[in-house]
Amino acid sequence: MELVALRTFQSVVEEGGILAASKKLNTVQSNVTGRIRKLEEELGTELFLRKGRGLELAPSGRVLLDYARRMLQLEQQTTAAVRQVGESSGELRIGAMETFAALHLPTALKAVRREHPRVELRVFTEPTAVLVDKVLDHKLDCAFVAGPVIHPDLEFSEVVVEELVQVHAAGSDPVQQPLILFREGCAYRARALAWQRSIGHATADVMEFGTLDGILGCVSIGLGWTLMPRRVVEQSVHAAALVIDAVPPEIARVPTGLIRRREASLMAALRTLGESLRRRDG
Repeated sequence: MELVALRTFQSVVEEGGILAASKKLNTVQSNVTGRIRKLEEELGTELFLRKGRGLELAPSGRVLLDYARRMLQLEQQTTAAVRQVGESSGELRIGAMETFAALHLPTALKAVRREHPRVELRVFTEPTAVLVDKVLDHKLDCAFVAGPVIHPDLEFSEVVVEELVQVHAAGSDPVQQPLILFREGCAYRARALAWQRSIGHATADVMEFGTLDGILGCVSIGLGWTLMPRRVVEQSVHAAALVIDAVPPEIARVPTGLIRRREASLMAALRTLGESLRRRDG
């Protein structure tokens, strides 16, 4: 039984339905429905009675709600207690979008290593939506994501504002080409699709790649176009073969920052990480 499933169950009850819970949790309705269904399968019982378009707690659901609240409260207390001990040693689990990891993290990680040599650093790259879920589920201590992120259990601290630009190969026409993107859950993906629709591209085809270098490599040889932070493109090994076009501010400007759970104590190593990034990009 996963904590994120219990947290989702509690939100459905407290918010009065799937839609309201999905907004509170900053996720899509299908994720909420899937977690509730999985929880019911694990427990072998229905947690809600479906009445028309509404939901009502089943007797088993009322029992689970009491235990879920106690378990989630204990989880918060445990996290805070452990983190207070781990100031000079232990493990710091950091999540980041691949573009942010490539452009911003190395220098900041070096500063943390220098000032906190006994802290083990573990870095994971995922799309923004996945990182948000992992921080909520205590699988990551913090993550650098495209924002703003508004969630009652998360604190979002802006580090830098990225400028997204349209990128294509020299001599190619992006209007006639497919869009090349990271997989579902990437915050840049939604902006790229919105930009594609707004300017009336002749093709709506989308190609997906799991790596930054894969996307820019394919764009550089004319297989498609993409939206990517300007600094990432300018520092790419493919930069000489790429053309950068500006896009409107509402598409281009992406506040990027650090998220962590509100109730978690702020580790010294995490404070050093955030301060190093703000000094670098300030």
